[in-house]
Amino acid sequence: MKKLLPLFSYIFHPIFIPVYATLFFLFSNHSYFLNSEKYLVLLHVSIFTLLIPLLFFFLLRATGKIGSIMAPLLSERKIPLVIQTFLIILLVRKSITIERYPELHFFLLGALFSTLMALLLLFVKTKASLHMMGISALTIFVLGLSMHFQTQNLFAIAFLTVMNGFVASSRLVMKAHTARELNIGLLIGIVPQILFLYLWL
Repeated sequence: MKKLLPLFSYIFHPIFIPVYATLFFLFSNHSYFLNSEKYLVLLHVSIFTLLIPLLFFFLLRATGKIGSIMAPLLSERKIPLVIQTFLIILLVRKSITIERYPELHFFLLGALFSTLMALLLLFVKTKASLHMMGISALTIFVLGLSMHFQTQNLFAIAFLTVMNGFVASSRLVMKAHTARELNIGLLIGIVPQILFLYLWL
């Protein structure tokens, strides 16, 4: 089992979380968008939260600013988090607007606040688990969508709840985080999402 656990760190890497959230938002049974619009929204989110960050990662790696996609060192995390902050701001201002996609808009705003908190913690020499931040935020978002649209997504919620445990175990097995860092990540992932739930539920 220990050999399988690291796989969860890659499947639920924080860089994939906005795409997973968008897929669930667009393609779950409450969706009312045309297919062409779904793919356009998914493309926008993928470009801003996945493709551009990956390009920056390869650039930072080529210049020696970062060692791996897991960014284990405090110093390696600052630039990617700053880049992610600006990309999310662009996304919520220009594409995923509150008028058209309020649920996804507020999820991304929650992600923005979580990212900012993780960045600020770096300046006091505290590392939060970005993996736990991402998977916990996604879990609250799916729970919120289920309540908002009154749909039965018990399997998805149960699955993500279990995945929180697997991701936490994965990070411990890989010696990437302490239990304290996992708890901090969990907290800064959950709290902004819960606060923003009140604006769209």
